[in-house]
Formats: sequence, structure tokens, C-alpha cells
Amino acid sequence: MKKIASLAALALPLLAVACTKPSASTDNAGTTAAPAAPSPAPSPAAAAAAAPAAEAALGKPAPDFTLRDLDGKEVHLADYKGKTVVLEWFNPECPFVKHNHTKGPLKDMAKRQVEKGVVWLAINSGAPGKQGHGAEVNKKGKETYGIEHPILLDEEGAVGKRYGAQRTPHMYVVDPQGTLVYRGAIDNAPDGDPTEGDKVINYVEAALADLEAKRPVAKPETEAYGCTVKYASK
Repeated sequence: MKKIASLAALALPLLAVACTKPSASTDNAGTTAAPAAPSPAPSPAAAAAAAPAAEAALGKPAPDFTLRDLDGKEVHLADYKGKTVVLEWFNPECPFVKHNHTKGPLKDMAKRQVEKGVVWLAINSGAPGKQGHGAEVNKKGKETYGIEHPILLDEEGAVGKRYGAQRTPHMYVVDPQGTLVYRGAIDNAPDGDPTEGDKVINYVEAALADLEAKRPVAKPETEAYGCTVKYASK
């Protein structure tokens, strides 16, 4: 009896160790479950999509974008690499836009520049329910003002906010290398009268002339004037 008790005493510690030792997990059928497969690394495209979008900065690559025109066709900024591009923030019902497109420099400027090979894109970042929003309203404005270049809709305002567009019109010039080289007002005459000196200065035409002459843009930034861009939060 003493021998049996001794053997039992020796067996108890061994059982305790066996109960506390980690073992492979089993499924309901009692078979050992395979270890979980590691999560696949995100693809470069997915990682790029998840990364925060770069903000527009003078002297840096202009943020790329894809927007639809009034006919639903996608327009991709990167497709115009190698060409000078003008971006015009647009609202057909804004009085400043109306003035510029009927009496001011925007009446025929885009057409003249496009004939030289410049790409001109108007962008409306107005949200649903805001002034100047909607394809039909913009189609009417395009006809009224005789606009021949595309008008792109940015209803969520993502592109406008990346570029820091605050006014209509707010103008941007991108050089053939894709670099943002000008942003600001169309000129120094919000209501037709110059705000500095006695001469109207068309800042956008001056920037385009500098690019055509292959020299740095002399005045890369000015303060835009016009109506506020009608983002969803405003």
C-alpha cells in the first residue's frame, strides 16, 4: 500500500504539468486546426488609395484628379501631361463669373489660349442644393456664355479642397511638366476697374506668356476674388 501511495504521489505533479502545457487547438471534430494564414500585404494601388491626398502647392506637382464632364465623360488631369493646363473654378450663377464671361477677360480668353494648344478646364465644386449646382444648370451656363471647353463637376468638393479653391473664378496654371506654377485671380480688376495702378493686369495671361517664352512665372500667386466656392459645409 505504501508503494502504491508513493507512485500516486509521483504521478500527480506529472499530470499537473501536462494540464498546464500549451497544446495545439482542435476543432469540433477533434482534429488539430491549421494556424491562421497571415493577412496579405496591401497592393501598391490600395496603399496609395489609402494614403492621404497631397495638397496643391506652388512649385510642386499639381494634384491629379479624375472628374466627369457635363456629358458624364471622365476627364483625367494626368492625360494632359506635356501640355499647359488652366483650371478655372466655375459657378454659372456667380455674378463675378457672369461679369468675367460676358464683359471681362474670360469672354474669349479660353478660346484664344486653346487655339495655342493650352488645355482649359472649368471645375464646379458646388454641392447639391447650392447655387450653380447640377449638370443642367451648368449646361445652360455653358450655352449662355458660349463656353467651348469642358466643365467638370466636383460635387463632393474633394478636388476643390485639395487645390484650396476658395472663389469663383479661382485660377490655376499647370505647366507641361505637371507643376503648379500659378494660382489666384484672373486679373486685378474684380469689377472691371484695376485695384492697383490704372492698368488692368491679366495675371493668367502673363503666366501663360512666361511659360510660352520658357521663363519662370514672374508672379506665381495673387489673391483670388469672386463668390465663395459653394462646398457642402458652407
